[in-house]
Amino acid sequence: MATKLVIVGNGMVGHRLVELCTSGDNAGRFDITVLGEERRPAYDRVNLTKFFEAGADGLALASTDAYAAAGVRLLLGDAVAAVDRAARRVRTAAGVELAYDKLVLATGSTPFVPPVEGRDAAGCFVYRTIDDLEGIAAAAASAGVGAVIGGGLLGLEAANALRKLGLETHVVEIAPRLMALQVDDAGGAVLRRHIESLGVAVHVGVSAKKVIADEAGQVLGLQLSDGGQLDTSLVVFSAGIRPRDELARAAGLAVARRGGVEIDARCRSSDPDILAIGECAAWDGRCYGLVAPGYTMAQVAADELAGAPGRRLGHFDMSTKLKLLGVDVASFGDAFGLEGGAHTLRLIDNVAGVYKQLVVSADRQRLLGGILVGDATQYAQLVAMVQSKAALPVKVESLLLPPGDAPAGLGVEALPASATICSCNNVDKGAICAAIAGGAQAVGPLKSCTKAGTSCGSCVPLLDDLLKIELKKLGVAVNNALCEHFPCSRQDLYQLVRLHRIKTFGELLARHGRGQGCEICKPAVASILASAWNEPVLERQHRPLQDTNDRYLANIQRDGTYSVIPRVAAGEITPEQLVTLGEIARKYGLYTKITGAQRIDMLGARLEQLPLIWRELVDAGFESGHAYGKALRTVKSCVGETWCRYGVQDSVGLAVRLENRYKGLRSPHKLKSAVSGCARECAEAQGKDFGVIATEKGWNLYVCGNGGMKPQHAQLLATDLDESTLVKYVDRFLMFYVRTADRLQRTASWLNALEGGIGYLREVIVDDKLGIAAELEAEMAHVVGTYRCEWKDALEDPHKLAQFRSFVNSPAPDPSLVFIRERGQPRPAHPHEKQELLDRLTRAPGKKEAA
Repeated sequence: MATKLVIVGNGMVGHRLVELCTSGDNAGRFDITVLGEERRPAYDRVNLTKFFEAGADGLALASTDAYAAAGVRLLLGDAVAAVDRAARRVRTAAGVELAYDKLVLATGSTPFVPPVEGRDAAGCFVYRTIDDLEGIAAAAASAGVGAVIGGGLLGLEAANALRKLGLETHVVEIAPRLMALQVDDAGGAVLRRHIESLGVAVHVGVSAKKVIADEAGQVLGLQLSDGGQLDTSLVVFSAGIRPRDELARAAGLAVARRGGVEIDARCRSSDPDILAIGECAAWDGRCYGLVAPGYTMAQVAADELAGAPGRRLGHFDMSTKLKLLGVDVASFGDAFGLEGGAHTLRLIDNVAGVYKQLVVSADRQRLLGGILVGDATQYAQLVAMVQSKAALPVKVESLLLPPGDAPAGLGVEALPASATICSCNNVDKGAICAAIAGGAQAVGPLKSCTKAGTSCGSCVPLLDDLLKIELKKLGVAVNNALCEHFPCSRQDLYQLVRLHRIKTFGELLARHGRGQGCEICKPAVASILASAWNEPVLERQHRPLQDTNDRYLANIQRDGTYSVIPRVAAGEITPEQLVTLGEIARKYGLYTKITGAQRIDMLGARLEQLPLIWRELVDAGFESGHAYGKALRTVKSCVGETWCRYGVQDSVGLAVRLENRYKGLRSPHKLKSAVSGCARECAEAQGKDFGVIATEKGWNLYVCGNGGMKPQHAQLLATDLDESTLVKYVDRFLMFYVRTADRLQRTASWLNALEGGIGYLREVIVDDKLGIAAELEAEMAHVVGTYRCEWKDALEDPHKLAQFRSFVNSPAPDPSLVFIRERGQPRPAHPHEKQELLDRLTRAPGKKEAA
């Protein structure tokens, strides 16, 4: 007979237990009932901030249908009120009673709200659930300023949420630095600079003393312990968590001194028929607020419930890697060097905003831990070195170097089989290698059968590297095919297109592919054809290949409208052009914003409005800014010697010439550039795909910066160049990148993967080691000579214009597009605002709204 198993809590850890108890040898062993206090089934709380982009469905880990299909009874929106241990029954707040053979408490935690006067005022929130975020979003619609109490992991996530909602955001942290439990003072300073550069105000070393409210009880401000005051109408408390152990206490179970259900190494409470897992459980007197320890507890509990010998709780890896407000932050092992005699190595790069600290053992043989801020690309490898106690390289300082500069021999291949690759799910290298040998020979199947890379995802690059290494060992040819329709890489396809002068996707598919093509190869080939021959992307033979942005020559936004960004070379714009942009934005009701790349973005255009807007822009002398394409976006500039007293060269003039030369160049990934008129670097040229900095003698050329989600400093390619030589080198560099990069590979990661790194690239571009410089220059000359504004080209072709309508059989606009006025401009309505409008429109005449 199946064991009656009741699981109280349907968070991430409770859901993992359900998965383990309904799969493999456990299938059919249990009669499972899951009780969830929230009205939604389990969702990804680690990535809660993504709710604003993906919605609740995008965070879901399971559905009610999936639970039913697995034979699991799921009761939501009804909290458990009591546990009767003697009768082995639980009772919910709604009066439902359930018998159990085994009971698992997975009740998680509750936000800690400091005893701040006025904390119950309207406009005060916690940051824990989707319901919390919906409440915050609703309040933010009428708020201009928001404050977060707490500067730890959760606090910075909450600050990011407020920032995404368009609020002026403040973070108040009582400790002397942000993320005090994860980073040291130096790392906290670098993190603070990153966050403040995004416009978030940081207040450390102070606490919230009082929430100020008006007579109606609505938040008006926040009084601080140093006497300061913040004028804010929204306050979010995110100052830590406390275990939800009230059920256990009421049932007479043992709880730890600092809270949490006491459990043994098998996750059993003081009642052997009741187990506890996740944040509500206290192992060795401590509760753990990360998902990885919770998943380990779920596995141990599943084994205990099934009567299987084996796993027991031990030391938990508390390594953490997150992207907070776009900044990589990681902490692992003995991050603060608490072990006796430990040595510390540090790298502080205030220009790039990178801080790294590594802690090594007293005998300098093992890595003990570390802190990474601004660049965490080596996180997974370093964590594996700590856990496996792998021997350090002779030059330990090499571990601090950026990926492209680190010596060989420090990769995943050097790690022992016991090294943990995925900390979240406790998957070691040996298990992954065994799965590869057993037939899981792609990242997808490997993730499915081992669970590695399925939580935070930070180990996926390491997983991919290990897969390629192991396949080679097994004698399996590593497949670099673009997709199932082309058995060769993007680089090979580019060479085939050039060599055989192939002009269409159909011809390339017929000669070198198979099938009909897919969403991977079609845009990739479209980009190759555009790079090689520079024909308009909306020509009849190319149009079906394009993704949405290229098909409509505009960036689609979250609400289905489009943004229009005309080219403003080097950010230089006349007063007449500014007036034109303002008139167009006002005429079509567009939201306007100055971008970080010195351009003006006009958002909220409906599909059928795009040609009308383009016509007015083209008539005023504007061109497409290619903000929608994998192409050159901008060449940013400072004002240079023309205006600035520090400038030594005309940076604006050069930036205008470079942008006009390379505009329209299609490439594997989008490209950005900048020109600074002196070494003060106001245009941030060293953070671009190619950047130029003026010297007294000419121009210094930097390449392969940016890196997107993994920021990387550009590297110096050549110095003191005259303009003609500079242009020649940039021509060669860009076309060599276009020739040899993988699909969607940025210049930074392309350089990191290039054998020989910057030295080899310098030999190719400057010294012409491969003898292809003339070819590269000729290819760029063709691109420059055949440039056509894509907006103007579309306006002149009735067939292309025909696709710019929301409905095939009607010229009417899309009625689902709803805008709200905020700060004097339109913005897309949030889902709850659309629903409120729909409710008003569909309400029966004369029916009053509920109080």
